[in-house]
Amino acid sequence: MTSWTCPIREGALRHPDAEALTFAGRSWSYRALDAEVGRWVAVLSARGLGKGERVALLAVNHPMSVGLFWALGRLGAVLAPLNARLTRAELAPLVEDIAPRLMLAQGPLLDRLPGAEPLETFVPSSTPPAATCLPPAEDAPRVVLFTSGTTGRPKGAVLTEGNFRASARASAANLGEHSQPRWLGTLPLFHVGGLAMLTRTAYEGGCLLLHERFDADAVNRALEAEGVSHASLVATTLERVLDARRDAPVPPSFRLALIGGGPVPALLLERARSAGLRALQTYGLTEACSQVTTERPTEADGRTAGPPLPGLEVRIVDEAGTVRAPGEEGDIEVRGPTVMAGYWQRPEATREVLRDGWLRTRDVGVLDARGRLTVLSRRTDLIVRGGENIYPAEVEAVLANHPAVQEAAVVGVPDARWGEVPVAFIAPRAGQPRPGPEALEAWCRQSLAGFKTPARFTWVAALPRNAMGKVERTVLRQRSIN
Repeated sequence: MTSWTCPIREGALRHPDAEALTFAGRSWSYRALDAEVGRWVAVLSARGLGKGERVALLAVNHPMSVGLFWALGRLGAVLAPLNARLTRAELAPLVEDIAPRLMLAQGPLLDRLPGAEPLETFVPSSTPPAATCLPPAEDAPRVVLFTSGTTGRPKGAVLTEGNFRASARASAANLGEHSQPRWLGTLPLFHVGGLAMLTRTAYEGGCLLLHERFDADAVNRALEAEGVSHASLVATTLERVLDARRDAPVPPSFRLALIGGGPVPALLLERARSAGLRALQTYGLTEACSQVTTERPTEADGRTAGPPLPGLEVRIVDEAGTVRAPGEEGDIEVRGPTVMAGYWQRPEATREVLRDGWLRTRDVGVLDARGRLTVLSRRTDLIVRGGENIYPAEVEAVLANHPAVQEAAVVGVPDARWGEVPVAFIAPRAGQPRPGPEALEAWCRQSLAGFKTPARFTWVAALPRNAMGKVERTVLRQRSIN
């Protein structure tokens, strides 16, 4: 069983003056961040925090969260980052599940987490750093991340030290060697995407340029002045970055952007390429420690989510578990060292989703002859109209390529005749006239079978999104029923 030391400690020994973290105009070298982590270790140790104990954290991106994460790794304790957008009522059952030894929250969020202590003042700056740095084992739990819980009570995915290390290695092998990368950190650290950037940067000896939240102007300032080499975005934030910079070319220091959250409209990818911004589509999920498939930089064409990352396997199976051939759709399953240990205190749910080493994602997709994945639908988004499966992503891609459409989301709503019908919500593109429902229906029918064409088209100012930029389909379904 492999064990490692803390990458911040490694960095402090190998390149102590290299920049490790920036936030709101402040900067920490590896030496300085190592000392900060050591102060966290000292305070947590004095509180009796030990191996396997959990710490709940409610915060938006903040440098204190970085210190806490690495300190818990040195103690063998576990972080349970909670979604900062959840209400007090939504947070209560999550806290009950993980039974934390300690709860921390940023000042403005304290009232949502009764019993929590303020994050910002938990570690006095005068605290001497502790040298304690237990080598974490490969199977040591590092975080419990609660899934979005679109149906039923959210489940806590247990991700290990080995999961994060393997994810970083696989991503680096796909993206290519880059000495001391500078990752732009706009994704929340309570999400697997944010933690993947935090860990990936440290394992590679790079710098995390942490932002409290996504802001297009701040992103562009970082691109221009702070030597950003990599970023993770979704289609909406990519477009906002391009809009804010008026499609001006990105600096040569910028290499690649990983794009998650679903397919990217072809027109948007063309805009990005014209600005010199290489955007790679990805597919991933919390239970597989972020990325599963990603386009290869030398082969990216925007048509798929790419092949599996090196060291990972993806297969498509039917309902009986029989592997399907290239071109045949079915359920996506994943195997490899990034797959979670299981769900926190949910053995039955774990057995249901992990079988013979394969993670049953419940998402629907198809592999082409080159092993590249196209995601047709997240399982909970699938629409069944009169016995015919409709994959929202397919319909959304057609609508998103209409010149008057900024973005689109398709959800299923109950129908007395068909059981379910698709309904489209569309945000308009500025400066373009809005076509009527007949014109939109005709546009869809050029590319889609009649049963896939939305029964209704509703214009909205913007699609509702969560902290990760993903469309909140449950909100749209509720709107379509009311």
